[in-house]
Amino acid sequence: MELTVKQMDPEEFTRQRQEVLAQWITGKDVDFEEAVVYHKNIPLSKVFAHKLEEGKRQGITFAQPRAGVALLHEHLELLQYLQDEGGADFLPTTIDSYTRQNRYTEAQAGIEESRAVGRSMLNGFPAVNHGVAACRQVVEKMQVPVQVRHGTPDARLLAEITLAGGFTAYEGGGISYNIPYAKDVSIESTIKYWQYVDRLVGLYEERGVSINREPFGPLTGTLVPPAISHAVAVIEGVLAVAQGVRSLTLGYGQCGNLLQDVAALHTLPVVAEEYLKKLGYSNFDLTTVFHQWMGGFPQDEAKAYGVISWGATVAALGKATKVIVKTPHEALGIPTKEANAAGIRTTKQILNMLKDQTLPMTKELALEEQMILRETRAILDKVLELGEGDIAVGAVRAFQAGVIDVPFAPSRFNAGKILPARDSQGAVRMLDFGNLPFDTEIKAFHQERIALRGRDEGRDPSFQMVIDDIYAIGKGMLVGRPRSKEAGLRWSAFEERGAMSGISQCEIK
Repeated sequence: MELTVKQMDPEEFTRQRQEVLAQWITGKDVDFEEAVVYHKNIPLSKVFAHKLEEGKRQGITFAQPRAGVALLHEHLELLQYLQDEGGADFLPTTIDSYTRQNRYTEAQAGIEESRAVGRSMLNGFPAVNHGVAACRQVVEKMQVPVQVRHGTPDARLLAEITLAGGFTAYEGGGISYNIPYAKDVSIESTIKYWQYVDRLVGLYEERGVSINREPFGPLTGTLVPPAISHAVAVIEGVLAVAQGVRSLTLGYGQCGNLLQDVAALHTLPVVAEEYLKKLGYSNFDLTTVFHQWMGGFPQDEAKAYGVISWGATVAALGKATKVIVKTPHEALGIPTKEANAAGIRTTKQILNMLKDQTLPMTKELALEEQMILRETRAILDKVLELGEGDIAVGAVRAFQAGVIDVPFAPSRFNAGKILPARDSQGAVRMLDFGNLPFDTEIKAFHQERIALRGRDEGRDPSFQMVIDDIYAIGKGMLVGRPRSKEAGLRWSAFEERGAMSGISQCEIK
């Protein structure tokens, strides 16, 4: 199959479907026509897309956790607890690592071992092995919509089984579930795999069944510049809508600076709608999701709740449609259901308190929005140029050329040349631009902000700043400051002159 953004050929889809459903025994239970009827009998209150659109109209930010265990009865108990005790507005079914790598035999062994020892020996719910009927039990026993969340480069069989099983939302994409997760899987192959998933969703849509699609926004974590995550989100959004997806939720992961994060949430739907319409797509419903801190967490629970609350604050002030919630046990491993529920309650308290508040459009916030839009457009325009108008082809060529470059990604199909670091206010800037298609004014803006931090910390900007920033949050800070007395004196002087509230002289008009 030749790579193109165009809708999949029906014969090619049918050919692949026969192969996909034969990958594991539970594939034989998938009956598309019967699944359509099943979906049409699901109450609207459990339909993800419907609830998202209601929330968008009312200006509500919903809270959703991550969660999944190996055995069905324990998974049901966990989700029920998060719904009833945590107050989750949406529920997840997080898929185990074996299933994410299409290793269903090992997933089955994990199920059997879990039964034998009486606790989950997998880090998620192996939905393919459990099959359609078990998935329907998950949907039927919950009172709120449930989404499949995973990290799978080739998620075709998982999509077939879980969508036939009644799930009304499906996370992931051909870039966002490849570059941050896999080393040797080509971008072209995963785009094609995910075009199958999106075409499957499109077929459900054509039969009157709404399935929400949500690409994974944070990519590799908290030092991904907003323009890069936005560009990937828009590309995956276009690829999805081209296959018939109608309910689209685009995501962004918290970087840590309030103004930059709110600006990112404001600009994501703007630039997405701009390019979707520019490329001829108009029949879609767009919402946003904000991911709370995706980096290292403090081990101290009280400090962890502080990080969670900060993420909830950004989600509320940025008016995200949904926020993905973290737990106070992030630094310790898989959380207890009690800790998971506590993270949800903490988040919802903040969301409720801030639901009627917004950040004023200050000069600083306007500048951040302007920069993010300008940088994202520069990347996307180059992608379309490289693809000669085809965004699927352009995406592959853009990664080859380093026009899109995700920092710290394991994939060998990613250039890995850019280097982000925080400025003195904690916003993510570029220390090394690699081959990003930014003009001299954009580069000067980043260079000035990084240089200012270097001056205030008494050191030259270098890779050490990046290392310090990665470990900072675990030490109770956002920006990785040097600990020397001289640096402390310099930082005090910096605070005294009020530079943190100032605007760069390099304002982009």
